Amino acid sequence: MVRCSSGIKNRRMHEVRLSDGIVTLSPLRLDDVEAHLAGEDELLVRWLNGGPGTREGVAAYFQHCREQWEASGPLRVFGIRVDADEVLAGTIDLRFAGEGLVPGQVNIAYGLYPFWRGRGLATRAVLLASRYAAGEGGAEAVIQVEPENPASAAVARRAGFTPGRQTHSKDGTRFDRYTRDLRAAIQ
Repeated sequence: MVRCSSGIKNRRMHEVRLSDGIVTLSPLRLDDVEAHLAGEDELLVRWLNGGPGTREGVAAYFQHCREQWEASGPLRVFGIRVDADEVLAGTIDLRFAGEGLVPGQVNIAYGLYPFWRGRGLATRAVLLASRYAAGEGGAEAVIQVEPENPASAAVARRAGFTPGRQTHSKDGTRFDRYTRDLRAAIQ
């Protein structure tokens, strides 16, 4: 059962909370900065962040994320939380507009900290985020994975995404593209 307190448009970001009873997604908070920095490793830097984080840089990005939530902007970043204490285990972000997306498509990107990998948490987070995206008007979810990242591709497949065409970003990075019809996500 998915519990979601985000059913009202233009709600405040602090009210968005999605859970399947094991994983909880809620907007990143400024007090998550230290946990994020502690969890960052070579794989997270390589596949998601693009470079090692600094306290100042991560805090500025988390503040940007908060502003996007408050403005109902195209970027919605969640902390992936686990346990009763809702320990930060990683992040998942949704982009409702961006390079290579057509109207109605939502890009999903995710990363878990090393301690939490291999437990099915990323798949759960993708499923929750897909339901949220569908509720926000998304028609199709897109996950773009570099071919050298089989773990991320496995998450996409486990979450019901179908392999599609290969694409290239503006900087020439090659991606395998996985898609999922979001109408199925809300049923």
